[in-house]
Amino acid sequence: MSALLEARDLSIIRGDRLLFRQVGFALNPGELLLVEGANGSGKTSLLRVLAGLMDADSGMVCWNGADTRRARQQYRENLLWYGHRSGCKQDLSPRENLRCERALRPGSGQQPDGVLERLGILRVLDLPVRVLSAGQQRRVALARLLLGAAPLWLLDEPFTNLDTAGQELVNDLISEHLLEGGLCVMASHRGVDADVPQQKLVLQ
Repeated sequence: MSALLEARDLSIIRGDRLLFRQVGFALNPGELLLVEGANGSGKTSLLRVLAGLMDADSGMVCWNGADTRRARQQYRENLLWYGHRSGCKQDLSPRENLRCERALRPGSGQQPDGVLERLGILRVLDLPVRVLSAGQQRRVALARLLLGAAPLWLLDEPFTNLDTAGQELVNDLISEHLLEGGLCVMASHRGVDADVPQQKLVLQ
């Protein structure tokens, strides 16, 4: 029986430089893959391939045994991306951004205000995102994860620009997602403190 998410012999070349070759892994519900490596080793590129935002030069990504390139839109409905940018409309408020998010994809059933309260940003609920601090914008992006019902989280350095309390919150959110049967691929220099299966992939 195949894993829910698989990478098979992925290779990426940028210009005349090989970022990585023949990378593979298999991930099932409740499991975390921690991707490590030096700057420029291809961590973000790998996540972008897994998200369907770019194609690998060779190899394939499979979801539930099927090549994701053959049903790209259906696959994307099963994932949420959390990258270096917040992914929010800068002129809209956190509340407005989350309302848009809920309109665009199936929701988790959680209410935006409740999620924002948990993330500690209720007091900036109606301010434009562009005036928020980097840490506050990261928390708004985290709220998008909680409002979505996607089983697969792809997280690129999720602890960046967060204070200690924010980093602990990220740890808790990922742990809860995994314990509820979600999957997570995370590029980070630190792991997650959770009693769940964790794999490590080091890009050279």
